[in-house]
Amino acid sequence: MNRLANASSPYLRAHADNPVAWFPWGPEAFAVAAERDVPVLVSIGYSTCHWCHVMARESFQDAETAALVNDGFVAVKVDREEHPDVDAAYLDAASAFTPHLGWPLTAFATPEGRVFYAGTYFPPQPRGQLPSFRQVLAAVREAWTDRRGEVDATGASLREALASAAPAAADAIPDADALAAAVADVVSREDRELGGFAAGASLESPKFPNTPVLRLVQHPALAALVPDAAGVASRALSAMTASELRDPVEGGFFRYATRRDWTVPHYERMLTDNAGLIEVALAAGDDATAAETAGFLVDVLQLPSGGIAAAQDSESIIDGQRSEGGYYRTAERAGLAPPALDAKVVTGWNGHAIAALAAAGSRTDPRFVEAARWAADTVLENNVADDGTLRRASLDEIRSSAPATLEDYGGLARGLLTLGRVTGEVAYAERARALVDACLGDDGIRPPGGGDPVLAVQGMQPQGVPSDGAAPSGPSAFAAATLDLWRMGAGERYREAAETLVRAAAPAALAAPLAYGAILDVALGLATPPRQVVVVGETDAALADAARRVAADVVAVVTPAQAQDFARAGFELFEGKVSRGGAATAYDCRAFTCALPTTDPAALI
Repeated sequence: MNRLANASSPYLRAHADNPVAWFPWGPEAFAVAAERDVPVLVSIGYSTCHWCHVMARESFQDAETAALVNDGFVAVKVDREEHPDVDAAYLDAASAFTPHLGWPLTAFATPEGRVFYAGTYFPPQPRGQLPSFRQVLAAVREAWTDRRGEVDATGASLREALASAAPAAADAIPDADALAAAVADVVSREDRELGGFAAGASLESPKFPNTPVLRLVQHPALAALVPDAAGVASRALSAMTASELRDPVEGGFFRYATRRDWTVPHYERMLTDNAGLIEVALAAGDDATAAETAGFLVDVLQLPSGGIAAAQDSESIIDGQRSEGGYYRTAERAGLAPPALDAKVVTGWNGHAIAALAAAGSRTDPRFVEAARWAADTVLENNVADDGTLRRASLDEIRSSAPATLEDYGGLARGLLTLGRVTGEVAYAERARALVDACLGDDGIRPPGGGDPVLAVQGMQPQGVPSDGAAPSGPSAFAAATLDLWRMGAGERYREAAETLVRAAAPAALAAPLAYGAILDVALGLATPPRQVVVVGETDAALADAARRVAADVVAVVTPAQAQDFARAGFELFEGKVSRGGAATAYDCRAFTCALPTTDPAALI
């Protein structure tokens, strides 16, 4: 029975014809495992993962290996991008068995969902210290059959350990001095020779863009607190732009480089990385790189539906063979089929792209604003369930069964707020506020309906504070949206929500700032007075252009009628903001206290 053919994930669909009898993530697989009294094999990956492709070819497409899986296990295939909470929970569990976490993630659980063994990629034959996948299957089956008591004890003790792992929140948000010290620690880790963060590492060390940290060091408040912080981001961006990490033909940046000097990239191009780097480039004043990268999002990743694809694969077909990066290394691309897109439209990731494209379009090419609008309208139509709640993703207008996370509610809300300020259309800001309000309840901050229902039943919900990876974590994305709402004058409850999330993350973030760039950026926004710039009048005036280049926390360029719309909708920042004498008029404010209105662009510098 083919259970994956109509999945809302290209990654699952790619495994639909495997001889392995895959189940999608859900309660059915665990119920069948209980009925058969066999363990559950949970295989987690994503469509642009090179080693996921390799393990699929070597093991999951092999009839003999598949027979071993089907005979002794119930097999579940999970797209980590569609089910981030499942991925996080199983990564937490896997950390008890291996220090080398990554994908494909291979875990074995009891029918009750208790993980008792895990690893990552396993080859078809033993390789060095790594056993073959068949050896792992045999060992797990032997333990399940002959040493069930040990298996149950391992699963139970691991679940108890994970449940008690959540750290205590801080009593207060960090002050500016504590945050400056954390940023100074980040700055000290800069690779001054080659850009980025890998001070003292060998040349063979991989290097990632780490866009949340690059955005952190660009925070306007750091100009006085850590003067050279923004230079770290500018130097990293310059190094990446001139390196093999960037595709010079189509634009866009690859996922990471396998060497410290930004050479030998891993060739998948991710929406999250590129959306983040657009904002890094804009903050660095590099409009050319911002526009080129935005062009990649629009020309390559944006789908005919208007949604923006999650990624482009690292592998391509060259002369009939799958090749890692072959398309990009070929001198003449004309006539070659480009690497496949993961056409899954992830709600939160599209939110990041909407924010980046709207901001880029306001300063470079207006077509990027229209692309952001198209993406926003598409996500609001295709990724919203009949009950009004968000879904995590969609594919070909098929909504995923996976519930949306805080990352989705926060990421989309922030994107809509940015789009509303750029276009002057208050409806986007109102929709953003409604998304945030849906997650603010008497029982805490959480998406409507809570998290993944299977994990909830099994007691396997992720614990602790998630770090910021290629994009802000769920709490970080949501905190950024609530902070934006407060800065726009929507009310103190939104600042209080941001403070709650920052206090929860503060102990971990201050101890390891390179892993928590996005939440530390929000913390800085809470600890320092925001700069808010509103221009009312002609949106193409020189004053409006100057405002769009100001290093402010909030910039809005609106017509007089639009300013009134925002004020009537409860965004108090816009109250009393009018055009003086029919000319474009700027209001430059610090924590809602504004200087005298001005029509002089130089006054905003």
